Parts: sequence; structure tokens; C-alpha cells
Amino acid sequence: MNIVNMMWSGGSRYISIHRVHCQVLACVGADARISNWLLLGSGVCHALGPTQEWHMPPRALKGRHLWRLLRPWLRSRLRKALIEARAEVLLLDGVGVARLVLPLMQQVPGLRANVLFHGGTRLSSADIRLLRELPSNRLNLAAVSQTLAESLARDLGKPVRTLRMALDPRAFAERLLSADQARQVLRLPPSPCQVFGAVGRLVESKGFEMLIEAFAEAASRQAHIQLAILGEGPLHASLQARVKALGLAERIHLCGHREDLQQLYRAFDWVLIPSRSEGLGLVVQEAVLADVPVMCSDLAVFREQLQDAGWYLPVGDVAEWARAMERSVTLDPAAIAARQRQTLAPEQAWQGFQEGSASLLRGWPSAG
Repeated sequence: MNIVNMMWSGGSRYISIHRVHCQVLACVGADARISNWLLLGSGVCHALGPTQEWHMPPRALKGRHLWRLLRPWLRSRLRKALIEARAEVLLLDGVGVARLVLPLMQQVPGLRANVLFHGGTRLSSADIRLLRELPSNRLNLAAVSQTLAESLARDLGKPVRTLRMALDPRAFAERLLSADQARQVLRLPPSPCQVFGAVGRLVESKGFEMLIEAFAEAASRQAHIQLAILGEGPLHASLQARVKALGLAERIHLCGHREDLQQLYRAFDWVLIPSRSEGLGLVVQEAVLADVPVMCSDLAVFREQLQDAGWYLPVGDVAEWARAMERSVTLDPAAIAARQRQTLAPEQAWQGFQEGSASLLRGWPSAG
């Protein structure tokens, strides 16, 4: 089977999407021939097989203004390349890639496509028509969480599979550094200082501005707590300025993007996830696999994973988050982490993800 994994772009902004696609493709079987196409380029983060960067004009891809006149030319290039590559199955990164590629399906007989949704998407009426018109024996729709799949299914009026991302717990554990080693790498103080960790792109939807304010409130009453935020993004400068203005540069650490992130979770006593919205929130799984307890926003996608073992807090509520951080220093984090791990059931989740990925790419309903 010849699979083309087509993604919007590369670089650290898209690292979690690349990781998901790589995990999906790893489950399809050794006989599959996989190639990766990046429409905008910028370098693949995680991949199986060779990568081609197309360097398409962003405005043409988005179809804005007169740039939309270039889209037939872009599609013509893709159609020719798909035929030359003898592509049989496509794995498409969300609706942005689908808008460009799915209209080609009528011109490439036998080609089948899977669109994988990673987060909340505003679907236009044209998007809905596009995703509805292809039959189920040529198009699969899947989402990385049940919450997202159900939302998309309501909008589209057609089934959307749940392919909840999961990690191989054994392979993940083998890469983990000890708490002391991870803190040394991040230049964080050793125990008994309590370190809260947060991971993600420095963008508004992740809620890190609120988290810094909440930590500042808690830190005024707790002398031995620290906060480390791992990630990069457009808010870095403003967050750094706020940390400095609060006089907390020695206690709040903006550690930037880390290629070795998955090895470092045990540097933290707690992982905090203050997101305003999420498609899945892979950080939940990574923290739980590292045996670090999670405190997170009260979002349906987090409840889907942690159920009654989660510690949920109101979105954007500085006072509640500050109180939770203060309270956490009196609790047994190991006991909470163990309960969250039991609820997440990572071994079963990994098996289900492998089976679901193979079914998505190999299992198609018959024509008719």
C-alpha cells in the first residue's frame, strides 16, 4: 500500500500534529510505502519515510482574494504528483489540507483519503458540502478525541471516527530521565522545592497568561514553589515581561521549546494544563505516563481521558488556580498520579490506538 501523508506545514508549531501522524502511520504495517508532503515546507518534525516540501504560497492555499485563482494550478501539480507516486491512500491534516486535496478525488480514480482532525474547526457551508459529497468507500473522517469527533459529526451530519491518540507506555518510560536528572537539564532547583510544570505553545488558547498570574498569587504565600513553562510561541516576550514585572524571574522559568521534552516530565511535581480549548491535550497522557499528577482546566476533552480521577479547575479563574496550587503542596502527588494512570489505562489505550490506526488506513467499506 502506497500512503501519502499530507500536512499543512512543519516546524515546532506543528510538532504535535507531526507526532500524531507519525504514530498513526507506524501502526499500518511494514509493507506500507510512506511519503510525507508538506504543503508549506519548513521541515518535518516526526516522520516515517521521505519528505517533500512543496513551498506553496500560503495565501493561495487559503484561497484568499485573487490568490484563489492559483488553486487550480496547485491542484494540477498535486494531481500529477499523486499519479506519478501511484498513491493509493492519503492521510490529510485537517480541513485546511482537505479543502485543497479532496476536489482532486474525482480526477484520480481509486484514490482514498482519510482526514484527521486535531482540534476545533469552524466548518463553512462549502467545507460541509465537500466532506459530505464523497462516499464512505473513498473518504474517512476521524478525530483525535471522542469529544471532537462528536462535535464534528453534529456539524457534518455524518459519522466521524474517534482515533484517540495514545503513546506506547513502555517506550515512553524507557526515555524518561529521573527527577534529579531532569531538573539538572532544565536548571531547576532540587527537591524539596516543589516545581509546577506546564507544556505547550505560547499562544492565547493555552492559558499561560492566567497561569502566571495565579502562580504569582500562590507564590506570595508559598515560598518554596516554582513554575517552569516549556514551549515557544508568539507570546514569549509578553509573558517574559510580565514575569519580570511581578518580580518572579527567579521562580518562573520560561524554558523555551525542548526537543527532549518527553524525557523531562519527572522534573515536575505537578503538571498544570490551563488551556481554554483543546483538541486532545496530549500533555495529559505524557504526564500520566511519567507518573506525574495533572491539574487541568474543566474541559470535556480532559474529562474524557481522566474521568473522575482528574483535578479540574474553572477555565481562566486566577483565584481558583492559585488556591489549587497552594492546596497541592499538602497532598500526596504519587497517590493522585497512580489513580490517574489507572483511569487512563495506557496499555489498553495504546492497543486500541494501534488497532484503530490500522483500521483507518487499511479497513475500508466495500464500494456500492
